[in-house]
Amino acid sequence: MTGPRYTDLVAALPASVPFVGPETQERARGRPFRARLGANENIFGPSPKAIAAMQAAAGESWKYGDAENHDLRQALAAHHGIAPETIMVGEGIDGLLGYLVRLVVEPGDSVVTSDGAYPTFNYHVAGFGGVLHKVPFRDDAEDPDALIAKAAETGAKLIYISNPDNPMGTWHDAARIQAMIEAVPEGSLLILDEAYVEFAPEGTAPAIDTDDPRVIRMRTFSKAYGLAGARVGYAIAAAPLISAFNKVRNHFGMARTSQIGALAALRDQDWLAEVIARSAAARGRIARIAAENGLAALPSATNFVTIDCGRDGDFARAVLAELVARDIFVRMPFVAPQDRCIRISTGPEDQIDAFAAELPAALEAARKKLG
Repeated sequence: MTGPRYTDLVAALPASVPFVGPETQERARGRPFRARLGANENIFGPSPKAIAAMQAAAGESWKYGDAENHDLRQALAAHHGIAPETIMVGEGIDGLLGYLVRLVVEPGDSVVTSDGAYPTFNYHVAGFGGVLHKVPFRDDAEDPDALIAKAAETGAKLIYISNPDNPMGTWHDAARIQAMIEAVPEGSLLILDEAYVEFAPEGTAPAIDTDDPRVIRMRTFSKAYGLAGARVGYAIAAAPLISAFNKVRNHFGMARTSQIGALAALRDQDWLAEVIARSAAARGRIARIAAENGLAALPSATNFVTIDCGRDGDFARAVLAELVARDIFVRMPFVAPQDRCIRISTGPEDQIDAFAAELPAALEAARKKLG
């Protein structure tokens, strides 16, 4: 008796999960976290109007979602002033990245990203046999010039950059990103991941040009709109590329309640503005907490703050472990020298209070452990 006959590619891949979620850690620890500040979730929550719309729709969960995502695409088109044919809705940016990689990457194809950037993108590339070429961060930010140079050198089919960036929270202005788009080598496609763009200063995002075939922009309802659990993302690109998604996507992948919730969230721009303001205030407080403990917070254009722990990755990992032991869920960058930092999501006062109360003891314990 034999089992499944995996492809050679799949047989060679590790069975890995890019992120270990807080629920997994809570099961291992046998108790919940007091503060959930590690997943860059919008702890302020979604619009009350979105919650009410999803609650009202729950009774019709026996229905599949609209396979064309028609209402949401129409609303997004109006919101951005573009044609619906240039928008594809999917199961978060993660799902859309998977579809995009499937569309263009064959075994052996080159793909360029930053070392330490979003690991789920790398996961998809590996899953389809692409070859990842990585460039280092520069001054704790992604390096557009190095990414373009590496793409030209390797003949990359895809180039990935996030702006604002995860995990550091840094950002480039619109002119720098537009210059990067203009420099995309022939035959390459730039993935501009703008998951956090609603939190960023005015002038961060270049103007949307859906006639430009060199770039696809990824946006989400998971961050500023507070619907991470609903899994709603969308891509903006030239119409031929958007149409190509229909060749590979899961047409019934979107839950009906998620579609309805995202539509209600999009219509409640007042709530979005409130969340952005509260996140900015929380960023300021996290920066002050860092300074009070002799640490430095990096400027952030996201809903999290990256804190430089002042030493190396081993020390930052020790600080993180001590915070987790004290029931504070946080994360950190994976790659040196950015791994000298920890990363704290913005959130309500009680969650930030818990972090502030435990950070001094966590730092002291880490210093005693490592000297």
